Amino acid sequence: MVGILLLTHAPLGQAFLAAATHVFRTLPERLEAIDVVADQNPDEINRLVGAALGRLDQGSGVLVMTDIMGGTPSNCTLPFCSQIRVQVIAGISLPMLLRALTYRQDTLDVVAQLAIEGGQDGACRVEPRLRVAY
Repeated sequence: MVGILLLTHAPLGQAFLAAATHVFRTLPERLEAIDVVADQNPDEINRLVGAALGRLDQGSGVLVMTDIMGGTPSNCTLPFCSQIRVQVIAGISLPMLLRALTYRQDTLDVVAQLAIEGGQDGACRVEPRLRVAY
């Protein structure tokens, strides 16, 4: 099972954990969040990420999901991107997270791709329906 680490600006990670817990009725296993606060030392963030990766990887790897490419959380993933069992994707959304959680028994590459597709499929324009007069 692929582990999942959410590395986001505070308080998004905890909010995504709460939403996943709501959907699945319990906190999914091997899912953690690190919320980065303003002016947090990047070295501290890297230590937290390294420790979380160690806890979450039980042989299938870890998918790290960040909120915005180029932000501090995303930038702090760069030292870990070259690890064989770590993949990083940016632009987390609830559809993306739920897709990753649903298919995490697959390989890390497949879970990352399905998560990206879940985020893309989940972004759409909501059109109002015509009201029917009774």
